[in-house]
Amino acid sequence: MRANATLTGQTRRRYDRVAAVYDTVETPIERLLYGRWRQRLWFGLQGRKILEVGVGTGKNMPYYPPDAHITAIDLSVRMLSRARKRAELLRIDVDLRQMDVQELAFPSYSFDSVVASFVFCSVPDPILGLREVARVCKPKGEVRLLEHMRARSRPLGLAMDFVNPLVVRMWGANINRPTSRNVERAGLTVVSVEDLARQGIFRLIVARPGGESDD
Repeated sequence: MRANATLTGQTRRRYDRVAAVYDTVETPIERLLYGRWRQRLWFGLQGRKILEVGVGTGKNMPYYPPDAHITAIDLSVRMLSRARKRAELLRIDVDLRQMDVQELAFPSYSFDSVVASFVFCSVPDPILGLREVARVCKPKGEVRLLEHMRARSRPLGLAMDFVNPLVVRMWGANINRPTSRNVERAGLTVVSVEDLARQGIFRLIVARPGGESDD
């Protein structure tokens, strides 16, 4: 199955459009919540070859393991431009590439671990993207996702469904994705799901791929 080019193009244009104000808009919640969650996302991550999916403006860079080789991709050229500036400022050696997670240009079993934060709310076909993640991750590797998703509460979930089309048009992210279930549907084995906020709106998911490797 191939990615829908029209939907993927729309997503790219949305993030190109908001790239200039992305960090400014998210500064309050980044300081209040996201920063410490990112630290937990990366803490103790194993392996030297790590892929970050959806690097955005590079907000995870301060938490990269110092002895790892990081490859980081993003769909948006303008987001990547800001990520490159952040990497230079922090003096971080990272291989930044424009790429679509739905069609990763890496051989199978290329990475020891794959990490993403607030990404699969935006991928047009999240299951396709997660299958690609599973493909490029070594079978004994680890997939870590920090995601926001649909609330468990029915009233709150319905409210999120109602406003979601507007949020997507304005910001690019779906706020009502069932990402925990999508991980399983993509064939990944869920190791743990940790609620980071009430109603499970923010969760830290740890999973492992299936299959076998020659390594």
